Amino acid sequence: MNIRRSVAALPLCAALCAALGAAVAPAAVADDSPAGRSEGLYGAKDPKFDGVWRQSLALLAQDAVGVTPAKSAIDWLTGQSCADGGFAAYRADTSKACDPKKGEFTDATAAAIQALAAVGGRADTVEKGIGWLKRHQNDDGGWGMNPGGPSDANSTSAAIGAFAATGQDPAKLNTKGGKSPYDALLGLQLGCSAKADERGAFAYTADKGKPVANELATASAALAAQGKGFVFETVGKDGGAEPKPLRCAGGTDGAGSPKDAAEAALAHLSRVMSDTDMHLKSAMPGAKDQPDFGGTADAVVALAAGEYSATAGKPLQWLQGKDSGAAAWAKGDPGALAKLILAAHAAGADPRDFGGADLVQQLNATGPKPEAAAPGAKSDGKSEKSEKKSDDGGVGGVWWTVGVCAIAGVGIGFLLSGRKRRQL
Repeated sequence: MNIRRSVAALPLCAALCAALGAAVAPAAVADDSPAGRSEGLYGAKDPKFDGVWRQSLALLAQDAVGVTPAKSAIDWLTGQSCADGGFAAYRADTSKACDPKKGEFTDATAAAIQALAAVGGRADTVEKGIGWLKRHQNDDGGWGMNPGGPSDANSTSAAIGAFAATGQDPAKLNTKGGKSPYDALLGLQLGCSAKADERGAFAYTADKGKPVANELATASAALAAQGKGFVFETVGKDGGAEPKPLRCAGGTDGAGSPKDAAEAALAHLSRVMSDTDMHLKSAMPGAKDQPDFGGTADAVVALAAGEYSATAGKPLQWLQGKDSGAAAWAKGDPGALAKLILAAHAAGADPRDFGGADLVQQLNATGPKPEAAAPGAKSDGKSEKSEKKSDDGGVGGVWWTVGVCAIAGVGIGFLLSGRKRRQL
């Protein structure tokens, strides 16, 4: 009944509003994008260094929680692709060719592939990106930040995730010398010869000097060693099991298999976080003794991927705490918000009630309005129930709409009357 009343009122309202627009001036086209942001891009900060990365994470996070991203957002990311299939960190002018030697990045390419594969409809771009990764695989089986650069754990992990997201088995991506991505990745793990508190950790790279444990590299590698990307099918509770540390009996120095390597890395992460109030600390050179929110979120995702939901829940609970500072860290930053959403989603928590905050609504607000929201949740943070209530009939429903249009009609009358007087 209320729907029929609303439909019946629409012609009158439309006519009045059209008359008002014609009588006053041409209406300006609404723009919900922050000033200075490219159409379709998430976030208002300078995208020079992270445009493709944050856009990819934003699309992945939205898709993971049932939000259909705006077409303009998907088009923006697709348009960042270089002619050879790779992606730069950001292309201000997409009409200019990319520099294939130093202007394209493995991490950006791998992230974009995962995002575009998730949202669908961009198969050609995804296929070209996969081809780029295959062409730039190093002889040791891994990938560097740039083509030809020394293999590092983060870039190799991102590439593994891209292949997994497109249904390809990373273990079968062998080089001419028979090396797979896992050969390069496991070669960066610290074994039994390392210090007891570093065993199972991963180094970022082994290019210069002795490998050094790096928690960010460990979190990325722990996920990739399981053959998974940023988003994966979540599982239920694990009953409180803990990941097992690296086994050093029998004279072996390494984990042996990717599965064992992941297990050892997860055990290392769990142990490190248990000593720091359940979070990772910043590993950036020169950084103060402060929490690493992004790294902690990555650790949650890796633990959840290993089906250690209870273990993952501890750092996730810390991230949700009001005293952690995670909410302030992520505010207005699409990449940071996406990381927290992916962590919550992976661990079975609700990103729409993350310590009392609706991360999904916050992420949506940093970019173009989504095409559609998940059932039960609107892109502006309002539930379907509340929206339905505001659309009901009675004083607050259709008659309110008609009243507004009637007032607009009166305004038109006064306006036209004034014009006639001036013409006399």
